[in-house]
Amino acid sequence: MSQVYACPLSHQVISLSGADKLSYLHGQITQDLNKLNNNNFLWAGHCSAKGKLWGVFKLFSYQQSYFLAGSSAEVERSLAELKKYAVFAKVEINKASERLIGLLGDNVTDILVQLDIHFSDDATACDFAHGKALKLASNRVLLMVDSQFCLPDDVSTLDNDALWQQASILAGEPQLSVDAIDEYVPQMVNLQAINGISFKKGCYTGQETVARMKYLGKNKRAMYIVSGQSEGLLEAPDIETQLGENWRRAGKLIAQSYNEQTQTLTGLVVLPNDTDIDQTLRAKHTPSVELNILPLPYSLEDE
Repeated sequence: MSQVYACPLSHQVISLSGADKLSYLHGQITQDLNKLNNNNFLWAGHCSAKGKLWGVFKLFSYQQSYFLAGSSAEVERSLAELKKYAVFAKVEINKASERLIGLLGDNVTDILVQLDIHFSDDATACDFAHGKALKLASNRVLLMVDSQFCLPDDVSTLDNDALWQQASILAGEPQLSVDAIDEYVPQMVNLQAINGISFKKGCYTGQETVARMKYLGKNKRAMYIVSGQSEGLLEAPDIETQLGENWRRAGKLIAQSYNEQTQTLTGLVVLPNDTDIDQTLRAKHTPSVELNILPLPYSLEDE
């Protein structure tokens, strides 16, 4: 029997409820809320007026509310920005009290059956007795659960979410560390490649910049997956690339995870979008850590 792990996630959730929740949130994020239903989740970015990301989120609905799940840094920033203009609409915006748990394993089917979680054909989200389940991949399911939720005894619970973070990074799912917030437009973290940007929905905050990047070809950067041996997480995010015998600045890590068993660092880094994937990178402040660029699991080619 394959092992299934449950990871208590450090990520958090923003909830939006009230009569104006759709119109209000629709004007704030890159995603078209009209595409959201009870059986799917969507990727979405939340931008400043200049088109720089405050956060990248998994967007879903549950019991008359919308939810945005993201890293703690993204939630803190976006929550503050969303609340700024909420006084002008019938909408309540809060940090949700529900817990997030990640299920990770080669075969999570048996555990889902035990929890009475059943995804219909092609569905990526479903309600269950204790909350909401999101199918990120065949081997990864995100649970938002209430205080009464308990895991089956045959699930191994991990102390942290490093393994989940590693899987998320290897899947090329963008997330922003505190240093990366308000630094990048959505296309620089590949949000368009995972259908997180609607170019037909109408106005939203930062739309002008996002549209210019697409239609005028202004974007010159993209997000890459990197991996290498390390003794731990990097304290500084700066990454260098070799040019002849010298090293020059290449970009910054926007997310990272460390696997203690394999002593492997896995990260997401924003680099020029013409970067040669065969080149070797290194951590500027820890030069002994060399990082290789891994293939992305999706295409960056425009539609």
